[in-house]
Amino acid sequence: MSIEALASEVQLRGFSYMCITDHSKTAAYAGGLSIDRVLAQHTEIDTLNLKNPEFFIFKGIESDILAHGDLDYPDEILALFDCIVASVHSGLRMKPSEATFRLIKAIENPFTTVLGHPTGRLLLSRAGYEPHMKKVIDAAAANNTFIEINGNPHRLDLDWSHVYYAQEKGVKLLITSDAHSKSDLDFHRYSSLMAQKGLLQKANCVNCLSKEDFALAIAAKRSRNA
Repeated sequence: MSIEALASEVQLRGFSYMCITDHSKTAAYAGGLSIDRVLAQHTEIDTLNLKNPEFFIFKGIESDILAHGDLDYPDEILALFDCIVASVHSGLRMKPSEATFRLIKAIENPFTTVLGHPTGRLLLSRAGYEPHMKKVIDAAAANNTFIEINGNPHRLDLDWSHVYYAQEKGVKLLITSDAHSKSDLDFHRYSSLMAQKGLLQKANCVNCLSKEDFALAIAAKRSRNA
């Protein structure tokens, strides 16, 4: 889909803004964006935001967390995004201690806004890499990083069982559709159900923020680290 068509679909579902987070360059198998394509996409988003002032598109990316915890774009490119979801998509065979270190290093990166699907599990397919979730959540709390509740029925990750501890530590959670197609936009209901099962409160759900407050929230980490 074009970005404009995607935005129209999201707006029809009652939302006032969205953050587009395509795969990054390391995920070449999924059409990950080269730096040139990132720049072209940002130009297109700027044009669309001027064209439709009733709906806002934030510039995001799902940046791969590399083996040693670094993100896969240089800092000068990461600085161009409004929101960065940091996720592991490769090198999944890790000891719990290795997985924990890798995730925490990504969380500590000042450009990381959200930790994406933190266990990497695919239900009925693979168990994931089993990081020490309390340590990961503690790091998210210390670094003002959100954690995703991914609505893809094969992921549902962060698991609902960790939602209470995340709230106890003051970590804000972001419910997503993980949409890779038009129909996937409806996966948002599954992440919402996971959040409800974990008793996520409105005050701790990033999605409940207005466009203006969301913009302030995603800028807060960079300001704090600067």
